[in-house]
Amino acid sequence: MTDQRPTVPSAPRRPVERTHHGDTVVDAYDWLRDKDDPETIAYLEAENAWAEDTTAHLADLREQVFTEIKDRTLETDMSVPVRHDRWWYYSRTVEGRQYGIRCRVPLAGPDDWEPPVVEPGATLPGEEVLLDSNEEAEGHEFFSLGAFSISDDGDLLAWSVDTQGDERYTIRVRRLSTGEVLPDLVEGAAPGATWSADGRHLFYVTVDEAWRPHRVWRHELGSTEDDVLVFEEPDERYFVGLGRTSSERFLVIAVGSKITTEVRLLDAHDPTGEFSVVWPRREGVDYSVEHVVVGGRDQLAILHNDGAVNFELVLAPLEDPTDTRVLIPGSDDVRLEAADAFAHHLAVSYRRDATTRLALMDIGDDGIGAPQELEFDAELFTCGLAGNAEWDPRYLRIGYTSYVEPATIWDLEPATGERILRRRAPVLGDFDPQDYEQHRAWVRADDGALVPLSIVCRRGTPRDGSAPGLIYGYGSYEISLDPDFSISRLSLLDRGFVYAVAHVRGGGELGRAWYDQGKQLAKKNTFTDFVACARHLADERWTSADRLVAEGGSAGGLLMGAVANLAPDAFAGIFADVPFVDPLTTILDPSLPLTVIEWDEWGDPLHDPEVYAYMKGYAPYENVADIEYPAILAGTSLNDTRVLYVEPAKWVARLREVTGAERSVLLRTEMAAGHGGVSGRYAAWRQRAWELAWIIDTATRVTGAIPRNS
Repeated sequence: MTDQRPTVPSAPRRPVERTHHGDTVVDAYDWLRDKDDPETIAYLEAENAWAEDTTAHLADLREQVFTEIKDRTLETDMSVPVRHDRWWYYSRTVEGRQYGIRCRVPLAGPDDWEPPVVEPGATLPGEEVLLDSNEEAEGHEFFSLGAFSISDDGDLLAWSVDTQGDERYTIRVRRLSTGEVLPDLVEGAAPGATWSADGRHLFYVTVDEAWRPHRVWRHELGSTEDDVLVFEEPDERYFVGLGRTSSERFLVIAVGSKITTEVRLLDAHDPTGEFSVVWPRREGVDYSVEHVVVGGRDQLAILHNDGAVNFELVLAPLEDPTDTRVLIPGSDDVRLEAADAFAHHLAVSYRRDATTRLALMDIGDDGIGAPQELEFDAELFTCGLAGNAEWDPRYLRIGYTSYVEPATIWDLEPATGERILRRRAPVLGDFDPQDYEQHRAWVRADDGALVPLSIVCRRGTPRDGSAPGLIYGYGSYEISLDPDFSISRLSLLDRGFVYAVAHVRGGGELGRAWYDQGKQLAKKNTFTDFVACARHLADERWTSADRLVAEGGSAGGLLMGAVANLAPDAFAGIFADVPFVDPLTTILDPSLPLTVIEWDEWGDPLHDPEVYAYMKGYAPYENVADIEYPAILAGTSLNDTRVLYVEPAKWVARLREVTGAERSVLLRTEMAAGHGGVSGRYAAWRQRAWELAWIIDTATRVTGAIPRNS
C-alpha cells in the first residue's frame, strides 16, 4: 500500500460579473469568499496539503530554525517591573508555556523607586498572579488578550479575551483582593476597557458589522440595568478609541479617520457626566491631546497639523482649548509624533532624517522649557518611552534598540541626565552585536526622490553579489519601519543573508509629505520605490536578483503583489503575508470590514472613476499576467477580519490558472487564527521557522544551501 500524495489544487471557475463606471470585470473565484461553504474549506485545506508536500524537503531546516530561535530565547524570563501607585507590575514567561503571566508585588514604601530584581524563574516576596494567560487559553486553539485594566484603587481587574481570532473580545472583571470573578460580563467588545476614577464604572467600545469601533458604553459594576450608550459615531469613515490621559484625570474618546481627528474629554471622577469636545472636527485636521498642569493650572498640550504639515505642539487652557500658544513650531524636516505628559516634564517623540528622536521639556511654575534631545551613538536606532505609569515619577523609563542591538531599558533621572540600565534583552548562545553591521543607504527613485534603505548583515559578508538577501517593505498608513532587533532574523544573517528594509513612500519615515506621496493617486510610488531599492541591492552587489526574496504583510502584502507584476525579474521569491492583493474588489464594497474608512487611504473607486482606473492599474489580482513570476508564498488566516483570507486565495488560484505554475506558487492558511497569525510563542516560532525555511531555500537555490555560521 502506498501513500497518496496530494495533487495540485485547482479552484473551479464560477464567473461573476461586476460593473463600475462602464467597466465590467469577470471574477471567476469570488465564490471562495463564503467560508461556510464546505468547498471553500476543502480548497484551503487542499492548498495547505499541497504547500506541505511541496516543501517537505524543508522539514529538517524548519526544525533547525525553530531550534535556533528557541535556543537563543530565554524562555523563563521576567519584564522590568513598572511602578504604579502602591505596586510594581510585571509579566513573566515560563519555559514550556505559550503565554505570559501578569503579576505584581507591593512597594517597599512610598520612596521605593528601584524596581525589584529577581532571577528568572524565582518568585518575588508578596507576588500576586493577576492573570495567567495559559489558564485562560486552555482548551482554545487561538488566544489573544485584549484589555488588561486595573481600577485606581488596585482592587479590580477588567480583562478581555478573543479565542477565535476575529478581534471580538469578551470582558470580565475580577476582584483581586478575593480572587472572585464578578458576574459582570460584556461580549463582542473591541480590545480595550477603561475604569472611571471611583472604580464603579467601566467604559468600553463595540464594533459594527464592518468591524468599525463606533460605540462607547458605560457599564456600572454590579448593575443589572442595560449598559449606557455614551457616544456613537455614525460616519463610517471614523474609528472610535477610548482611554485616559497620563494624569488619569480625564477619560478620553478619540474619534479619527485616516486624516481627521476629534477628541472628547470627561473628568474621570464624574463618569456619568457629558464628554466635551476639545476641537470640533475639521476635514484634514489631525490632533491629539494631553493634560498638563502648569503653575497649578490645568492646561492641554495639543499636537496638531492645522497649518503645519509635520505637526506643531501648542499649549491651551482647559477652559478654552482654542486659545493656543506654540511650544514647538512645525518644521519641514522634523515630524512631531507624540507628546506624553508627566507632572514635571513633557516627553516629545519625533523623527528627523528617518530616525526616531526623544526630547524632554521641563514643566515649571512659570511655564514649559525648550526641548532637550536625548543623544544616542548609533547611526540607526529606535528610541522612545517604555512603560511609564506614574504621573510624578523619579525616573522616566526609555527604550532603545537597533537592528544589531537587543531591546534595552533605561531609567533616566531627568534632573541629572543619568541613565540607569535596567535590562538588555538576553540573547542566549554565542551572540555578539559586534559580529553584525548595519548601514543606511539613500536610493534614488524613478522620479528623483531619495528613499531610505536600511541594510543589515554579518560582518565579512561578501559584497560580490553572492549573498542571499531578504528585503522587507510596507509603505502605507504613515507607518514607519523603524530599526528593531529580531532573534529569528539571526537565523538568516548567520546563513550569510543580507537583510534590508525599504522605507518607501506611503510610510512615515520622512514625515507627512512622505506619506502623502504614497497614497491614493500617488500609490504607485510605493511600488516603484521598493523596486528601486531591490535593484540597488543588486547593483551595489549586496546580493543578486536571483538570490533576493521580498517580504511584506497586510498592506505590505499589496506591495508584494504589485511588485510581482511590476518587476518579477528583480526577485527570486516573494512572501506575501495576509496580503491585501484584491484591493479593488474590497474597496468597492462598503459592506465589507473597514472599507469606507479606507477611502481616505486608497481613494474612493466606488464614486470616482479616476480612482477606479488608477487602482485597477495596480491591483495585483486584476493584473495577473502570463509572465514568469518569481516563486510566491502567500500566507493567510481563516478568521482574519482585516484582510479577508479570500484575497490571497483568489490571487493564488488566478496565478496558477494564468501561469500554469504549480510548485512555485503556494498558499498556506492558518485555520484557527486572525490577522496577526497564530497565537502562543512556540506556535509563532514554528510559523516563522516555516516561513524562513521557504525564504532560505528560495534565495539559495542558485548556489545550493549556505551553511549556518558557527
